[in-house]
Amino acid sequence: MKTLKLLLVALIVGFTTQINAQTAEEIINTYFENIGGLETLKKVEGIKMTAKVNNGGMEIPIEIIQLKSGKQMTVINFQGKEIKQGVFNGETLWSTNFMTQKAEKSDAETTANMKLNANDFLDPFIDYKEKGYTIELLGNETIDGAETFKIKLTKEPITVDGIEEADVNFFFFDVDNFVPIAMQSEIKSGQGKGMTLEITMSDYQEVDGIYLPFSMTQGIKGQPGAPLTISTIEINPVVDDKVFEFPEEVETEITDDNKN
Repeated sequence: MKTLKLLLVALIVGFTTQINAQTAEEIINTYFENIGGLETLKKVEGIKMTAKVNNGGMEIPIEIIQLKSGKQMTVINFQGKEIKQGVFNGETLWSTNFMTQKAEKSDAETTANMKLNANDFLDPFIDYKEKGYTIELLGNETIDGAETFKIKLTKEPITVDGIEEADVNFFFFDVDNFVPIAMQSEIKSGQGKGMTLEITMSDYQEVDGIYLPFSMTQGIKGQPGAPLTISTIEINPVVDDKVFEFPEEVETEITDDNKN
């Protein structure tokens, strides 16, 4: 019996040593290999996701478009209305006001921060060294019952209320599959300032040779979040650049075309 106990201890110690022996770079490299390969990811020019978000028991259809150029937007279909949020054309960031239903541009500071993050398509870990990012393995942590590697990703500083602040995200990679199942970051402004934003990811499925999460939940850490269920993901969709433009600019462009 004593020999059996010693053997079990040795196995546990060996497993723990194996986990601790992993480096942050090795974890990221294995992650890329497991979801399709880094070179395959780099060839992706855009994605289009069709999903439903559960808000207080109400399922709201949404569409998310993200392009390698940095252009992106979320379209919410609510009560027969199409509401665009977080629309970025590479220079201008704008959203539809839910009350007035009019398009409003974001302030210069928020737009500048958006530009900094525009190079994070399809994944912030792609070419992280070239972008000046750093990664650090902080050890292991249990998330929703799953053992994970906790990796700290530090990106370019952002500006909040005129003050430069570090932009840090914490990713939690499942120790078995080496895919992220959660991401946490500090909320820098607004009502939730100082709280921790948490996004969980699951149900990884293959799309054109790439494995992507089809289920996500976003909210404040420790509080119920808003579940997002993705029904389809299209790789390299055909998207008209005009859909990202601020409405007044589109109207002006159409008028100029008619004059010509």
